[in-house]
Amino acid sequence: MVIVFALVALLVLSVVVVGNWWMWRRLFRDTTRAPGLVRRAGVVVIAGGWALTIGGLVAERTGAPFWLQQVLAWPGFLWLALAMYLMLGVLAGELVRPLLRRRLERRARAAEAVPAPEPEPEPVPVAAAGPAEPPPPSTTDTPADAATPPGGPLATPTRRLFVSRVIAGTAAAAAVGTVGYGTYGVLRGPKVKRVTVPLAKLPRAAHGYRIAVVSDVHLGPVLGRGFAQKVVDTINGTQPDLIAVVGDLVDGSVKDLGPAAAPLAGLRARHGAYFVTGNHEYFSGAEQWVEEVRRLGLRPLENARTELPHFDLAGVNDIAGESEGQGPDFARALGDRDRSRACVLLAHQPVQIHDAVDHGVDLQLSGHTHGGQLWPGNLVAGLANPTLAGLERYGDTQLYVSRGAGAWGPPTRVGAESDITVIELASRQA
Repeated sequence: MVIVFALVALLVLSVVVVGNWWMWRRLFRDTTRAPGLVRRAGVVVIAGGWALTIGGLVAERTGAPFWLQQVLAWPGFLWLALAMYLMLGVLAGELVRPLLRRRLERRARAAEAVPAPEPEPEPVPVAAAGPAEPPPPSTTDTPADAATPPGGPLATPTRRLFVSRVIAGTAAAAAVGTVGYGTYGVLRGPKVKRVTVPLAKLPRAAHGYRIAVVSDVHLGPVLGRGFAQKVVDTINGTQPDLIAVVGDLVDGSVKDLGPAAAPLAGLRARHGAYFVTGNHEYFSGAEQWVEEVRRLGLRPLENARTELPHFDLAGVNDIAGESEGQGPDFARALGDRDRSRACVLLAHQPVQIHDAVDHGVDLQLSGHTHGGQLWPGNLVAGLANPTLAGLERYGDTQLYVSRGAGAWGPPTRVGAESDITVIELASRQA
Protein backbone atom coordinates (compact mmCIF):
# COMPACT_ATOMS: atom_id res chain seq x y z
CA MET A 1 0.00 0.00 0.00
CA VAL A 2 2.83 2.40 0.86
CA ILE A 3 4.52 1.62 -2.47
CA VAL A 4 1.30 2.31 -4.40
CA PHE A 5 0.83 5.61 -2.57
CA ALA A 6 4.44 6.59 -3.28
CA LEU A 7 4.07 5.78 -6.98
CA VAL A 8 0.84 7.76 -7.24
CA ALA A 9 2.43 10.70 -5.39
CA LEU A 10 5.44 10.55 -7.72
CA LEU A 11 3.18 10.50 -10.76
CA VAL A 12 1.18 13.49 -9.52
CA LEU A 13 4.36 15.40 -8.69
CA SER A 14 5.78 14.66 -12.15
CA VAL A 15 2.62 15.89 -13.86
CA VAL A 16 2.65 19.10 -11.78
CA VAL A 17 6.33 19.77 -12.48
CA VAL A 18 6.02 19.12 -16.22
CA GLY A 19 2.82 21.16 -16.39
CA ASN A 20 4.45 24.15 -14.72
CA TRP A 21 7.53 23.90 -16.92
CA TRP A 22 5.30 23.88 -19.97
CA MET A 23 3.35 26.86 -18.62
CA TRP A 24 6.61 28.80 -18.08
CA ARG A 25 7.77 27.91 -21.59
CA ARG A 26 4.59 29.07 -23.29
CA LEU A 27 4.04 32.19 -21.20
CA PHE A 28 7.62 33.42 -20.82
CA ARG A 29 10.21 31.63 -22.94
CA ASP A 30 8.27 31.49 -26.21
CA THR A 31 7.17 35.13 -25.88
CA THR A 32 10.71 36.55 -25.62
CA ARG A 33 13.54 36.67 -28.12
CA ALA A 34 16.37 35.73 -25.77
CA PRO A 35 17.07 34.87 -22.14
CA GLY A 36 16.68 37.83 -19.86
CA LEU A 37 14.69 39.51 -17.11
CA VAL A 38 11.25 38.35 -18.30
CA ARG A 39 12.17 34.67 -18.30
CA ARG A 40 13.79 34.92 -14.87
CA ALA A 41 10.72 36.77 -13.57
CA GLY A 42 8.55 33.93 -14.86
CA VAL A 43 10.55 31.40 -12.85
CA VAL A 44 10.19 33.54 -9.72
CA VAL A 45 6.44 34.01 -10.19
CA ILE A 46 5.65 30.34 -10.77
CA ALA A 47 8.03 28.88 -8.19
CA GLY A 48 7.16 31.58 -5.66
CA GLY A 49 3.44 31.08 -6.17
CA TRP A 50 3.66 27.37 -5.45
CA ALA A 51 5.90 27.99 -2.46
CA LEU A 52 3.22 30.28 -0.99
CA THR A 53 0.49 27.72 -1.74
CA ILE A 54 2.35 24.89 -0.04
CA GLY A 55 3.31 27.18 2.82
CA GLY A 56 -0.31 28.22 3.32
CA LEU A 57 -1.54 24.62 3.40
CA VAL A 58 1.20 23.49 5.77
CA ALA A 59 0.71 26.49 8.08
CA GLU A 60 -3.03 25.80 8.31
CA ARG A 61 -2.59 22.09 9.01
CA THR A 62 0.22 22.50 11.57
CA GLY A 63 -1.44 25.27 13.57
CA ALA A 64 1.17 27.93 12.79
CA PRO A 65 0.59 31.42 14.23
CA PHE A 66 -2.64 32.73 12.77
CA TRP A 67 -1.06 35.90 11.40
CA LEU A 68 1.35 33.72 9.41
CA GLN A 69 -1.54 31.62 8.09
CA GLN A 70 -3.24 34.79 6.88
CA VAL A 71 -0.07 36.16 5.25
CA LEU A 72 0.48 32.94 3.30
CA ALA A 73 -3.14 32.02 2.59
CA TRP A 74 -4.27 34.98 0.49
CA PRO A 75 -1.54 34.94 -2.20
CA GLY A 76 -0.94 31.20 -1.95
CA PHE A 77 -4.55 30.09 -2.39
CA LEU A 78 -5.24 32.66 -5.09
CA TRP A 79 -2.19 31.40 -6.97
CA LEU A 80 -3.62 27.87 -6.77
CA ALA A 81 -6.71 29.00 -8.68
CA LEU A 82 -4.77 31.22 -11.07
CA ALA A 83 -2.26 28.47 -11.91
CA MET A 84 -5.09 26.07 -12.70
CA TYR A 85 -6.70 28.45 -15.17
CA LEU A 86 -3.35 29.47 -16.66
CA MET A 87 -2.66 25.80 -17.37
CA LEU A 88 -6.10 25.39 -18.92
CA GLY A 89 -5.48 28.50 -21.02
CA VAL A 90 -2.10 27.19 -22.20
CA LEU A 91 -3.69 23.84 -23.01
CA ALA A 92 -6.42 25.54 -25.05
CA GLY A 93 -3.68 27.54 -26.75
CA GLU A 94 -2.11 24.34 -28.05
CA LEU A 95 -5.27 23.74 -30.05
CA VAL A 96 -5.39 27.29 -31.40
CA ARG A 97 -1.67 27.70 -32.14
CA PRO A 98 -1.45 25.66 -35.40
CA LEU A 99 -4.66 27.23 -36.72
CA LEU A 100 -3.36 30.75 -36.12
CA ARG A 101 -0.01 29.95 -37.69
CA ARG A 102 -1.61 28.53 -40.83
CA ARG A 103 -3.84 31.57 -41.15
CA LEU A 104 -0.84 33.92 -40.96
CA GLU A 105 1.07 31.78 -43.47
CA ARG A 106 -1.82 31.89 -45.93
CA ARG A 107 -2.03 35.66 -45.59
CA ALA A 108 1.72 35.96 -46.18
CA ARG A 109 1.58 33.76 -49.30
CA ALA A 110 -1.40 35.71 -50.61
CA ALA A 111 0.51 38.96 -50.16
CA GLU A 112 3.47 37.53 -52.13
CA ALA A 113 1.22 36.35 -54.96
CA VAL A 114 -0.12 39.84 -55.68
CA PRO A 115 2.21 41.41 -58.34
CA ALA A 116 3.49 44.89 -57.64
CA PRO A 117 2.18 47.55 -60.09
CA GLU A 118 4.63 48.44 -62.86
CA PRO A 119 5.87 52.05 -62.77
CA GLU A 120 4.77 54.31 -65.64
CA PRO A 121 7.60 55.11 -68.08
CA GLU A 122 9.11 58.53 -67.62
CA PRO A 123 9.04 60.84 -70.65
CA VAL A 124 12.34 60.99 -72.47
CA PRO A 125 13.47 64.60 -72.99
CA VAL A 126 14.52 65.67 -76.46
CA ALA A 127 18.20 66.45 -76.36
CA ALA A 128 20.47 68.23 -78.78
CA ALA A 129 22.57 66.17 -81.08
CA GLY A 130 25.65 64.85 -79.53
CA PRO A 131 26.79 61.88 -77.56
CA ALA A 132 24.29 60.71 -74.96
CA GLU A 133 25.38 60.81 -71.37
CA PRO A 134 24.95 57.62 -69.31
CA PRO A 135 22.16 57.86 -66.67
CA PRO A 136 23.28 58.56 -63.12
CA PRO A 137 23.49 55.52 -60.85
CA SER A 138 20.24 54.85 -58.92
CA THR A 139 20.27 55.29 -55.16
CA THR A 140 16.96 53.53 -54.59
CA ASP A 141 17.59 50.12 -56.10
CA THR A 142 17.32 47.26 -53.58
CA PRO A 143 20.23 44.81 -53.57
CA ALA A 144 19.40 41.17 -54.14
CA ASP A 145 20.37 40.15 -50.60
CA ALA A 146 17.88 42.67 -49.11
CA ALA A 147 14.81 41.16 -50.78
CA THR A 148 11.76 40.22 -48.68
CA PRO A 149 12.53 36.90 -47.01
CA PRO A 150 10.49 33.83 -47.93
CA GLY A 151 7.25 33.74 -45.99
CA GLY A 152 6.20 37.32 -46.71
CA PRO A 153 6.54 40.39 -44.50
CA LEU A 154 6.34 38.21 -41.38
CA ALA A 155 9.45 36.03 -41.33
CA THR A 156 8.98 32.61 -39.69
CA PRO A 157 10.69 33.45 -36.33
CA THR A 158 8.73 36.70 -36.10
CA ARG A 159 5.49 34.91 -36.93
CA ARG A 160 6.09 32.33 -34.20
CA LEU A 161 6.82 35.07 -31.67
CA PHE A 162 3.66 36.93 -32.66
CA VAL A 163 1.51 33.81 -32.31
CA SER A 164 3.04 32.94 -28.93
CA ARG A 165 2.46 36.43 -27.58
CA VAL A 166 -1.16 36.53 -28.74
CA ILE A 167 -1.96 33.13 -27.19
CA ALA A 168 -0.04 33.80 -23.97
CA GLY A 169 -1.65 37.20 -23.52
CA THR A 170 -5.11 35.80 -24.14
CA ALA A 171 -4.55 32.91 -21.71
CA ALA A 172 -3.23 35.22 -18.99
CA ALA A 173 -6.05 37.74 -19.42
CA ALA A 174 -8.69 34.98 -19.37
CA ALA A 175 -7.18 33.36 -16.25
CA VAL A 176 -6.89 36.64 -14.33
CA GLY A 177 -10.40 37.68 -15.33
CA THR A 178 -11.89 34.31 -14.39
CA VAL A 179 -10.21 34.19 -10.98
CA GLY A 180 -10.96 37.85 -10.29
CA TYR A 181 -14.65 37.50 -11.05
CA GLY A 182 -14.89 34.20 -9.17
CA THR A 183 -13.24 35.74 -6.11
CA TYR A 184 -15.54 38.74 -6.21
CA GLY A 185 -18.49 36.36 -6.28
CA VAL A 186 -17.38 34.73 -3.02
CA LEU A 187 -16.41 37.90 -1.15
CA ARG A 188 -19.67 39.69 -1.90
CA GLY A 189 -21.48 36.92 0.01
CA PRO A 190 -23.82 34.06 -0.91
CA LYS A 191 -27.06 34.56 -2.76
CA VAL A 192 -30.38 33.18 -1.57
CA LYS A 193 -31.82 30.22 -3.43
CA ARG A 194 -35.39 29.05 -2.79
CA VAL A 195 -36.55 25.48 -3.30
CA THR A 196 -39.94 23.94 -2.56
CA VAL A 197 -39.87 20.35 -1.31
CA PRO A 198 -43.14 18.41 -0.92
CA LEU A 199 -43.22 15.83 1.88
CA ALA A 200 -45.92 13.17 1.89
CA LYS A 201 -46.08 12.91 5.70
CA LEU A 202 -45.99 16.63 6.44
CA PRO A 203 -49.25 17.83 8.03
CA ARG A 204 -51.17 20.67 6.48
CA ALA A 205 -50.35 22.95 9.42
CA ALA A 206 -46.65 22.85 8.43
CA HIS A 207 -47.24 23.79 4.80
CA GLY A 208 -44.82 26.58 3.86
CA TYR A 209 -42.39 25.89 6.73
CA ARG A 210 -39.03 27.50 5.85
CA ILE A 211 -35.61 25.99 6.64
CA ALA A 212 -32.55 28.10 5.86
CA VAL A 213 -29.76 25.71 4.88
CA VAL A 214 -26.16 26.92 5.08
CA SER A 215 -23.11 24.73 4.59
CA ASP A 216 -19.39 25.04 3.94
CA VAL A 217 -18.86 28.54 5.27
CA HIS A 218 -15.17 27.70 5.83
CA LEU A 219 -14.21 30.52 8.15
CA GLY A 220 -10.43 30.58 8.27
CA PRO A 221 -7.35 32.63 7.38
CA VAL A 222 -9.10 34.07 4.31
CA LEU A 223 -12.82 34.30 5.13
CA GLY A 224 -13.19 35.88 8.55
CA ARG A 225 -15.56 37.81 10.77
CA GLY A 226 -16.81 40.14 8.06
CA PHE A 227 -17.80 37.22 5.87
CA ALA A 228 -19.53 35.50 8.81
CA GLN A 229 -21.57 38.65 9.39
CA LYS A 230 -22.66 38.67 5.73
CA VAL A 231 -23.82 35.05 6.07
CA VAL A 232 -25.76 35.84 9.25
CA ASP A 233 -27.40 38.93 7.73
CA THR A 234 -28.38 36.99 4.61
CA ILE A 235 -29.93 34.15 6.63
CA ASN A 236 -31.82 36.49 8.95
CA GLY A 237 -33.09 38.40 5.95
CA THR A 238 -34.98 35.30 4.77
CA GLN A 239 -36.92 35.16 8.09
CA PRO A 240 -36.70 31.36 8.36
CA ASP A 241 -38.59 29.14 10.79
CA LEU A 242 -35.45 27.08 11.37
CA ILE A 243 -31.75 27.34 10.49
CA ALA A 244 -29.68 24.28 9.56
CA VAL A 245 -25.86 24.61 9.55
CA VAL A 246 -24.77 21.39 7.87
CA GLY A 247 -21.02 21.25 8.48
CA ASP A 248 -17.65 22.66 7.43
CA LEU A 249 -18.22 25.87 9.33
CA VAL A 250 -14.52 26.44 10.07
CA ASP A 251 -10.94 25.73 9.05
CA GLY A 252 -9.00 26.35 12.23
CA SER A 253 -9.08 26.25 15.98
CA VAL A 254 -11.51 27.97 18.34
CA LYS A 255 -8.55 29.96 19.65
CA ASP A 256 -7.84 31.46 16.22
CA LEU A 257 -11.35 31.66 14.79
CA GLY A 258 -13.51 32.28 17.84
CA PRO A 259 -13.78 36.03 17.02
CA ALA A 260 -14.57 35.25 13.37
CA ALA A 261 -17.43 32.93 14.37
CA ALA A 262 -18.88 35.36 16.96
CA PRO A 263 -21.52 36.83 14.58
CA LEU A 264 -23.27 33.42 14.57
CA ALA A 265 -24.73 34.41 17.92
CA GLY A 266 -26.95 36.78 15.93
CA LEU A 267 -28.78 34.04 14.00
CA ARG A 268 -32.53 34.32 14.45
CA ALA A 269 -35.26 31.78 13.63
CA ARG A 270 -38.59 30.86 15.21
CA HIS A 271 -37.46 27.32 16.08
CA GLY A 272 -33.76 28.08 16.48
CA ALA A 273 -30.52 27.13 14.71
CA TYR A 274 -29.06 23.60 14.56
CA PHE A 275 -25.58 22.38 13.70
CA VAL A 276 -23.93 19.14 12.57
CA THR A 277 -20.24 18.54 12.05
CA GLY A 278 -18.51 18.35 8.67
CA ASN A 279 -15.19 16.72 7.84
CA HIS A 280 -13.30 20.00 8.34
CA GLU A 281 -14.48 20.27 11.95
CA TYR A 282 -12.51 17.10 12.64
CA PHE A 283 -9.40 18.79 11.22
CA SER A 284 -10.03 21.77 13.52
CA GLY A 285 -10.96 20.29 16.90
CA ALA A 286 -14.56 19.09 16.61
CA GLU A 287 -15.27 18.80 20.34
CA GLN A 288 -14.16 22.37 20.98
CA TRP A 289 -16.24 23.67 18.08
CA VAL A 290 -19.34 21.79 19.19
CA GLU A 291 -19.06 23.53 22.56
CA GLU A 292 -18.35 26.88 20.91
CA VAL A 293 -21.40 26.80 18.63
CA ARG A 294 -23.51 25.75 21.61
CA ARG A 295 -22.19 28.78 23.50
CA LEU A 296 -23.15 30.95 20.51
CA GLY A 297 -26.74 29.73 20.68
CA LEU A 298 -26.79 26.97 18.08
CA ARG A 299 -27.94 23.48 19.06
CA PRO A 300 -25.57 20.69 17.96
CA LEU A 301 -27.20 17.45 16.84
CA GLU A 302 -24.57 14.79 17.53
CA ASN A 303 -26.28 11.63 16.32
CA ALA A 304 -29.41 13.02 17.92
CA ARG A 305 -33.00 13.94 17.15
CA THR A 306 -35.49 16.53 18.33
CA GLU A 307 -39.25 16.48 17.84
CA LEU A 308 -40.53 19.74 16.41
CA PRO A 309 -44.27 20.48 16.35
CA HIS A 310 -44.89 18.96 12.88
CA PHE A 311 -41.86 16.81 12.02
CA ASP A 312 -38.71 15.26 13.45
CA LEU A 313 -35.35 16.94 12.95
CA ALA A 314 -32.29 14.68 13.25
CA GLY A 315 -28.58 15.10 12.74
CA VAL A 316 -25.62 12.74 12.40
CA ASN A 317 -21.90 13.33 12.74
CA ASP A 318 -19.70 13.43 9.68
CA ILE A 319 -17.94 10.33 8.39
CA ALA A 320 -14.57 11.90 9.24
CA GLY A 321 -15.45 11.53 12.92
CA GLU A 322 -14.97 7.75 12.65
CA SER A 323 -11.22 8.24 13.10
CA GLU A 324 -11.97 9.73 16.53
CA GLY A 325 -14.70 7.29 17.49
CA GLN A 326 -17.33 9.96 16.77
CA GLY A 327 -18.68 8.83 13.42
CA PRO A 328 -22.29 8.86 12.27
CA ASP A 329 -24.72 6.69 14.22
CA PHE A 330 -28.01 6.48 12.34
CA ALA A 331 -29.50 3.93 14.73
CA ARG A 332 -28.98 6.25 17.66
CA ALA A 333 -30.39 9.26 15.84
CA LEU A 334 -33.30 7.56 14.09
CA GLY A 335 -33.77 4.03 15.38
CA ASP A 336 -36.67 4.53 17.79
CA ARG A 337 -38.60 7.31 16.08
CA ASP A 338 -42.24 7.28 15.00
CA ARG A 339 -42.08 6.69 11.24
CA SER A 340 -45.56 8.07 10.72
CA ARG A 341 -44.05 11.53 11.28
CA ALA A 342 -42.06 13.32 8.59
CA CYS A 343 -38.30 13.40 9.25
CA VAL A 344 -35.66 15.85 8.08
CA LEU A 345 -32.02 14.77 8.51
CA LEU A 346 -28.94 17.00 8.64
CA ALA A 347 -25.90 15.13 7.32
CA HIS A 348 -22.86 16.89 5.88
CA GLN A 349 -21.95 14.50 3.06
CA PRO A 350 -24.37 13.43 0.31
CA VAL A 351 -22.98 9.87 0.40
CA GLN A 352 -24.83 9.42 3.70
CA ILE A 353 -28.10 9.30 1.75
CA HIS A 354 -28.07 5.49 1.54
CA ASP A 355 -28.24 5.14 5.32
CA ALA A 356 -30.94 7.80 5.36
CA VAL A 357 -33.02 5.77 2.91
CA ASP A 358 -32.63 2.65 5.06
CA HIS A 359 -33.94 4.56 8.10
CA GLY A 360 -36.98 6.03 6.37
CA VAL A 361 -35.84 9.66 6.27
CA ASP A 362 -38.06 11.92 4.14
CA LEU A 363 -35.52 14.65 3.40
CA GLN A 364 -31.75 14.84 3.89
CA LEU A 365 -30.00 18.23 3.83
CA SER A 366 -26.29 18.17 2.94
CA GLY A 367 -23.38 20.22 1.62
CA HIS A 368 -19.72 19.19 1.21
CA THR A 369 -19.47 19.25 -2.59
CA HIS A 370 -19.29 23.05 -3.12
CA GLY A 371 -20.93 22.22 -6.45
CA GLY A 372 -17.37 21.55 -7.65
CA GLN A 373 -16.30 25.12 -6.67
CA LEU A 374 -13.84 25.54 -9.54
CA TRP A 375 -14.83 24.31 -12.98
CA PRO A 376 -13.97 21.66 -14.19
CA GLY A 377 -13.74 20.38 -10.59
CA ASN A 378 -17.45 19.65 -10.82
CA LEU A 379 -16.60 16.65 -13.01
CA VAL A 380 -14.49 15.11 -10.24
CA ALA A 381 -16.92 16.06 -7.46
CA GLY A 382 -19.78 14.60 -9.49
CA LEU A 383 -18.02 11.23 -9.62
CA ALA A 384 -17.40 11.20 -5.85
CA ASN A 385 -20.93 12.16 -4.76
CA PRO A 386 -24.37 10.77 -5.59
CA THR A 387 -25.70 14.33 -6.04
CA LEU A 388 -23.45 17.28 -6.83
CA ALA A 389 -25.98 20.03 -6.07
CA GLY A 390 -29.72 20.52 -5.97
CA LEU A 391 -32.65 18.23 -5.22
CA GLU A 392 -32.87 14.55 -6.16
CA ARG A 393 -34.94 11.60 -5.04
CA TYR A 394 -33.64 8.25 -3.78
CA GLY A 395 -36.57 5.91 -3.28
CA ASP A 396 -38.91 7.57 -0.80
CA THR A 397 -36.14 9.89 0.42
CA GLN A 398 -35.24 13.24 -1.11
CA LEU A 399 -31.74 14.69 -0.93
CA TYR A 400 -30.95 18.37 -1.21
CA VAL A 401 -27.28 19.37 -1.58
CA SER A 402 -26.26 23.01 -1.10
CA ARG A 403 -23.29 24.44 -3.02
CA GLY A 404 -22.23 26.13 0.20
CA ALA A 405 -21.80 29.71 1.32
CA GLY A 406 -18.00 30.03 1.33
CA ALA A 407 -15.03 28.36 -0.31
CA TRP A 408 -12.15 26.14 0.69
CA GLY A 409 -8.61 26.98 -0.40
CA PRO A 410 -8.94 29.72 -3.01
CA PRO A 411 -11.73 32.15 -2.05
CA THR A 412 -12.93 31.65 -5.60
CA ARG A 413 -15.84 29.95 -7.34
CA VAL A 414 -16.20 29.32 -11.06
CA GLY A 415 -19.35 27.70 -12.39
CA ALA A 416 -20.64 26.97 -8.87
CA GLU A 417 -22.13 30.09 -7.34
CA SER A 418 -22.30 30.14 -3.53
CA ASP A 419 -25.70 30.03 -1.93
CA ILE A 420 -27.85 29.87 1.16
CA THR A 421 -30.92 27.82 0.36
CA VAL A 422 -34.36 28.38 1.82
CA ILE A 423 -36.16 25.04 1.73
CA GLU A 424 -39.92 25.57 1.84
CA LEU A 425 -41.67 22.40 2.92
CA ALA A 426 -44.95 21.66 1.20
CA SER A 427 -47.71 19.41 2.52
CA ARG A 428 -49.52 17.31 -0.06
CA GLN A 429 -52.60 17.71 2.08
CA ALA A 430 -52.66 21.48 1.47
